[in-house]
Amino acid sequence: MYAVVGCSECSNLWIIEGRSETTQCPRCGSRKAFEKRKKFVETDDADHAREVRASMLANRQGQGDAFAAVDSFADLENDVSDGVVDETEYIERSGLDADELEAAGDRDPRGPSRAGSKADIVECALEELDRPTEAEVIDYADERGVSAAYVRDTLEKLVRRGAVSENRGRYRNL
Repeated sequence: MYAVVGCSECSNLWIIEGRSETTQCPRCGSRKAFEKRKKFVETDDADHAREVRASMLANRQGQGDAFAAVDSFADLENDVSDGVVDETEYIERSGLDADELEAAGDRDPRGPSRAGSKADIVECALEELDRPTEAEVIDYADERGVSAAYVRDTLEKLVRRGAVSENRGRYRNL
């Protein structure tokens, strides 16, 4: 059994399931015997109790007409569960190919052989190549989608920082 009850202290409305000897208002905390609470409706249907409480709250706020235009809780719940669109369906309804988008997401836009950041690629070139020239580092990085201007700037910064040495156009890690 469900009962829509009200609090005489703060006018709060709530639903009580079952029967207990005393009830406590969830808003103000006042405690009273269940039998002394004002019961607006007693029903075996939880949805009906929710409807009554919601209708009373809407009427209190002057929104009774708007509430009357809304479907019941049960109908709204069914509409929501039926109306959920998954990601793939949403993409396809938008006129896109979901499989093609997923494949595009798996591809790295920086190229198939690039691994790590641009700075990591320059540093890998210095580790993997034996005393490379600037041109060799640029070629290595270019194959991985890093621009020559970036390579030059990074080499200059690494030399200034003391992480790399440059001697007669050849670089090596320190």
